[in-house]
Amino acid sequence: MTETQHTTHESVKRESAAPGEQHRAQRPINHILERLSFLEVPAKSEFENYLRHKSRLNHKRSTLESSFTSTMFFLDFYKTSGKCDLKDLERADLEAFIEHEQDRGLKISTVKTRMACIVAFLHFLIEQEIIPATALKKRIRFKLPDALPRAINPRDVRKLLSVIHHTRDRALILLLLRTGIRIGEALGLTLHDLDLRERAVHLFEGEKNNMGRVVYFSDDALFALRRWLRRRDPEKQFLFYGQGNGPLSYSAAASRFKKYLTRAKLTEKGYTVHSLRHTMASELLNAGMHLECLQKLLGHQDIEMTGRYARLTDRTRREEYFRAMERIEKGAIDGDYR
Repeated sequence: MTETQHTTHESVKRESAAPGEQHRAQRPINHILERLSFLEVPAKSEFENYLRHKSRLNHKRSTLESSFTSTMFFLDFYKTSGKCDLKDLERADLEAFIEHEQDRGLKISTVKTRMACIVAFLHFLIEQEIIPATALKKRIRFKLPDALPRAINPRDVRKLLSVIHHTRDRALILLLLRTGIRIGEALGLTLHDLDLRERAVHLFEGEKNNMGRVVYFSDDALFALRRWLRRRDPEKQFLFYGQGNGPLSYSAAASRFKKYLTRAKLTEKGYTVHSLRHTMASELLNAGMHLECLQKLLGHQDIEMTGRYARLTDRTRREEYFRAMERIEKGAIDGDYR
């Protein structure tokens, strides 16, 4: 069979496949299970059942990928430690894995996320009465640094925007800066998600917590989006598309952002694409927006997450401090501290 005949034969095969078969072939779980089939790890069949279970519960592709990767690393580590049956699992095995991941240079926040996936898998096995509950009797707690979000200084924002002349890139970066949506959410947008008249973006499913929300954008973002809409290919599905019919990839977007940081001479500041989200939150708080309102715009389930921005850039607190300090310096405070 020639190469042309082979290609034609394969095309006909794909077209003649039943719609159900084509749909199944496109499901993310099939790709993950194919990768699992090449591995030799303890509890392989139970791991496969767990992944199928999560797929049936309609977990997102990114969640399935994270569960697969994290649990696969742990099962491989468990195997290399000389154990092959998870019934022999002890708390010490989990702590050894945590130490192993830290020795590899992973940040403690990454290790915590990875352990959450592993513990979820182990809870599934406990519910199935495959392993005893003794290994998870006491919760593993991590002491994470309470880091402040890194927002972009207003002067640096102006420098950054002054060097972005590419129509698509300017529209994307201004949209991120004015809405505070995550880069993954922006790259997944279609034209149907955009409402230019109301200056709104409808996020029907949040990237991290599946919570839908509506966010809004400013006049400068509207102007940039309209310029991009006049130039973009109307046949493309995604608002910011890459090659083929897919969205622009995260790596491509991050690479472009890094290029503009270099051009604006801001590479030493430690800014990332995610800093645009932090900047929007910080600026809205400085402009007087209530924390509860900002929480809804950012899609935070826990208002304590939103509260980090108040610690970073609460102008009211700053003004109160200097007002009080001015009185102190003038000697207007009476009192005996002894």
